[in-house]
Amino acid sequence: MSLKIGDTFLPHGLMLAPMAGVTDRTFRRICRSHGAEYTVSEMVSAKALCYEQKAKRKESAASPSAALAAIFEEDQPMAIQIFGHEPEFMREAAQMLESGEYRGCISNTRPVAIDINMGCPVRKVTSNGEGSALMKDPALAGRIVREVVDAVKLPVTAKIRAGWDASSVNAVEVAKILEDSGASAICVHARTRNQFYSPGVDLGVIEAVKRAVSIPVIGNGDVYTVADAKYMFERTGCDGIMIGRGATGNPWIFGEIIAALEGKEYVSPTNEERIAQALTQLEVMIRERGERAGFAEGKKHMAWYVTGMRGSAAARNEIMCAPSPDEVKGIFERLLSEQTEEV
Repeated sequence: MSLKIGDTFLPHGLMLAPMAGVTDRTFRRICRSHGAEYTVSEMVSAKALCYEQKAKRKESAASPSAALAAIFEEDQPMAIQIFGHEPEFMREAAQMLESGEYRGCISNTRPVAIDINMGCPVRKVTSNGEGSALMKDPALAGRIVREVVDAVKLPVTAKIRAGWDASSVNAVEVAKILEDSGASAICVHARTRNQFYSPGVDLGVIEAVKRAVSIPVIGNGDVYTVADAKYMFERTGCDGIMIGRGATGNPWIFGEIIAALEGKEYVSPTNEERIAQALTQLEVMIRERGERAGFAEGKKHMAWYVTGMRGSAAARNEIMCAPSPDEVKGIFERLLSEQTEEV
């Protein structure tokens, strides 16, 4: 239940999974503060990053991809995830991200790894042959990894799915090709692309990949509790776990799992502590992005934080419709006043 990627050692193998539009800098740092040992950027389009360097405008704002790839000392250890289907663009983007020499770069340090997305299931990505569409072309997936490995000194990892659909579960085949192409670790989301995020994962796929390769294997999918994490470790033999949706509204999950693995007592956060963390996150998002963008992006996180509280369903709807941060604070205050301690 530990792993090493390059020079980065993770004592419990606990990672925050990358999620577009969710795992921004603010949320990554909050998860780090609660025990996440490794984080990954939101996915960056390799082609977009390359094209943005050739644009006529010279301002840093002309490279929105650079903002997604921003990394600072306090974020470490962190990998940057890229996606694409053209080896030449993947190679060029990886080189830029390793060197930090590209338009719009605001980073003050370099990533500990380059991660390649081969798992995103959304149509606008797969329709271009990217993300989980690469599961349909193992040879191309291997060429992409080889190009990136040959281009950078950083470790190169990949996040794959079980396969494209139920009739083509080929994670083992793809994992072997990626290992032969130089990948340093593989994360396996134990669903096919066609399953998207529907309930239920096939842990047997992770187990099979772990048996088939010698590099670290990270499991991913449906880890919402300590019991889920322990079962994934025990059932699959995986070296680490990536937690995505299970951390939304509950960044404490990492610390809770660590306590369980070490046999230590864990004290769950109170409702007041949950709300305080939510408001801190919203405040930082607004400060970093401006009130309009920060508040718009932050509302979904605020809605996740109230999960499990009495009256949370109605509160979530109110939060998503709230016109201002002060309105959200009022909703939280009312929600807290309605909670009663169990006797």
